[in-house]
Amino acid sequence: MSDRSYDDPCGIARALDLVGERWALLVVRELLFGPKRFTDLRAGLPTASQNVLSHRLKELEESGVVRRAKLGPPVGASVYELTDRGYDLRPVIIELAKWGCHAPTASAAPLSVAALMIALLTTFSPDLAGDLNATYELRVSGEHFRAAVADGHIDITPGRAENPDAVVETDAATLRGIVFGGRGATGEIVSGDERSAVRFLGLFPRPGVVPG
Repeated sequence: MSDRSYDDPCGIARALDLVGERWALLVVRELLFGPKRFTDLRAGLPTASQNVLSHRLKELEESGVVRRAKLGPPVGASVYELTDRGYDLRPVIIELAKWGCHAPTASAAPLSVAALMIALLTTFSPDLAGDLNATYELRVSGEHFRAAVADGHIDITPGRAENPDAVVETDAATLRGIVFGGRGATGEIVSGDERSAVRFLGLFPRPGVVPG
């Protein structure tokens, strides 16, 4: 038994034995939308040291949460990806993000692309969406996502959208500023149905802060 184990049979304690170390769940967050190279993970977690990140990845591999893989040609790069067990943490992370987005923060650090996609999932307003039924392609800092809104629900998955109603292409900081910072969306970042895109970008009200 690890010295850091809670030595508690509760399922929560056993889960924290596997993913409760610092950075562990943030590594999972970064991998929720697809495999990444070590350098990509470092870019998404810039304040984690290389040694700590390497150690955490090794622990997550040993726990069966993450595995190493190789991308096919022409890339041929070694990447880290979630196992099925690791991907089962998706609803846990989304619910944790919903809870945490109401906590005060003084951080001025940027959101990674993965963190921004989770922010969209957790702040989506079914009331504002109403009867909207549309699909969008989000091209954010070189990554592609399909965002589908229907029946008061949203789903965001990695990859390109087939025949999207609109395409939004920009960097993570700009998209964050538009969605949560009150900046207006412009035609420079939107192609397709601009009115639908503007409506989509307004479906994510900034969460209120609950004082600690």
